[in-house]
Amino acid sequence: MKAIAFLGGGRITGALAAGLRLAGDRREIVVYDRHPEKMRALRRESRVVVARDLKSAVERAGMLIIAVRPESVKEMLAEVAVCGAVPPKLCVALAAGIPLRNLQAWLAGVRWVRAMPSPVCRIGRGFTPVAFEPGVQRRDRARVRKLFARVGVVVEIPERQMDAITASASPTHGYHALANLAKAAQDAGLDRETALAAAAHALADGISYWRQIRGELSELLKEAATPGGIAAATMAAMDQAGYGRVMAKGLAAGIGQAKWNAGGPK
Repeated sequence: MKAIAFLGGGRITGALAAGLRLAGDRREIVVYDRHPEKMRALRRESRVVVARDLKSAVERAGMLIIAVRPESVKEMLAEVAVCGAVPPKLCVALAAGIPLRNLQAWLAGVRWVRAMPSPVCRIGRGFTPVAFEPGVQRRDRARVRKLFARVGVVVEIPERQMDAITASASPTHGYHALANLAKAAQDAGLDRETALAAAAHALADGISYWRQIRGELSELLKEAATPGGIAAATMAAMDQAGYGRVMAKGLAAGIGQAKWNAGGPK
């Protein structure tokens, strides 16, 4: 079996490699990065093979995963095209906002998939939306879904929805909410550790409860926020302050950044 080869050894490569090893995946994982000195920790953590150069990484790949920043994708694919190795037929891009049409133009003769795995795949709780170009065969679609299913949930969607789901599914929403809720709790008089514990329960345990029972959110809100109670007053004040508008504005900004990425480097 040929290796999974990552071009780019950054955080998402590290998270995916760790998640695959945690899931018991023993296949060869090859990583090429322009700065090989930073690969030592990744090699220790996930037993990856650090490629000596781009050509050797491409030659060993059964599936090629492009894991560089969006502004670097075009340049990286140009290097692949002239490196002297024939790329595998199946390539996956993890670059936010870069559409399939650009990938096809920058490296032809392969079949492209877009995927946006969450860094939480490191612990097997990832969430990965995927979008396939029409020519990707059924068995290759299954290979991609199986790969990401080892590190969490996989959702296949039309490419036109990729920007919206990328902006919506980021775990930064949870971290951001946790940080702000904990700060507000500290400002209200709790010590830092207690504030973080309370905020984490409010966010993580409440959502875990919803995941288990799959109840209607409106009913859960009624259950948790008794009319005239503290929670109801808190939610009402947040809504009046524009909580929903803030969320919508944030997602719009994220989608706008993805669309800017689609234009490539300026």
